Amino acid sequence: MEKALWYLLAGTRGGANRARIIRLLDARPRNANQLAEELDVDYNTVRHHLDALLEHDVVETGGDDYGKLYFLTDRFEGHREAFEEITEHI
Repeated sequence: MEKALWYLLAGTRGGANRARIIRLLDARPRNANQLAEELDVDYNTVRHHLDALLEHDVVETGGDDYGKLYFLTDRFEGHREAFEEITEHI
């Protein structure tokens, strides 16, 4: 997981936005539209970042397809210190 976080957050252009998404989801679950509005980022951009985070088991979904909520995974929670360290570098 730590390698995946380095790649997702520090190794790609969208790392800063992915970190912002993780921070918002840490406060409470949200759907993609809510994230787009709060981050002032295009909805499709948010979906792209969420897909990458889903693929690497950082977030998971709950609820119906329309308006489904995104949550941080338990696996991510076990690597929170690595996330904090990485975000200091971006």
